[in-house]
Amino acid sequence: MTLCFFVTDLHGRKERYEKFFSKIYSEKPDVVFLGGDLFPNSFSNEFKNKDFLGDFLVEELKKIKKNLGKKYPRIFVILGNDDGRSQESDMIKYENQGIWQYIHNKKIRLNEYSIYGYSYIPPTPFSLKDWEKYDVSRFVDIGCVSPEEGSRTIEVSDHEKKYSTIKDDLNELFQDDDLSKAVILFHSPPYKTKLDRADLDGKMVDFVPLDVHVGSIAIQRFITDRSPYLTLHGHIHESSRLTNSYLDNINNTTMLNAAHDGNELSLIKFQLEDLTTIQREIL
Repeated sequence: MTLCFFVTDLHGRKERYEKFFSKIYSEKPDVVFLGGDLFPNSFSNEFKNKDFLGDFLVEELKKIKKNLGKKYPRIFVILGNDDGRSQESDMIKYENQGIWQYIHNKKIRLNEYSIYGYSYIPPTPFSLKDWEKYDVSRFVDIGCVSPEEGSRTIEVSDHEKKYSTIKDDLNELFQDDDLSKAVILFHSPPYKTKLDRADLDGKMVDFVPLDVHVGSIAIQRFITDRSPYLTLHGHIHESSRLTNSYLDNINNTTMLNAAHDGNELSLIKFQLEDLTTIQREIL
């Protein structure tokens, strides 16, 4: 059996990471999934004037790798919408050092399973647009900022800003692949599920009520149409509290959201071959 850990949206919180490292030491998972929003945000003081990635995250994982040796897990990682895309080159650099596998827009084999990663989310009200795209068309929800506006740490073409969509990306990434043994690490949850419920009840912009579901329609339609084995999500921290569930299903697909809006670490554990073993620990 293959023991898997899934965490996401740690946002550079040192205490959460330390708990996460401790669980890797004590339980020695075979596989770890890191679902994005890994870096401290601009309001964090824990790593002021320090290199969070090189001096903390990578150094701690190097220690774990040295201590665990052959028991060091395979780590699959993507970035999230709060992580500047300028960090992508460093993620690839540390992949080349054997720390993890950076899997945005990639397919990786894990025994009989296929592992995929995809970071982009639909437009949000936030200004950083490195990991935002139009969803299924050039529509932006009330209160959100289009991918053609905002700021970026890596510049892209005007054509990509205007016409690139999550829907088209998914068609290109998955093509005609058999997804019956596919595990997909998304940052965005699928639209109108137990995993994308935002705390927007009663809120309006220009007297228009906001949609409380903020996930991706393209991802929801993709899961409905293609029925992958397992999908992993984050981004919407409060959803599990509001819906009282971190797990949902579309047809035969099991979907998990490990994001959490408390100060604790949310850790989802499961045996890859037996999804009845899924459990979440709040540490």
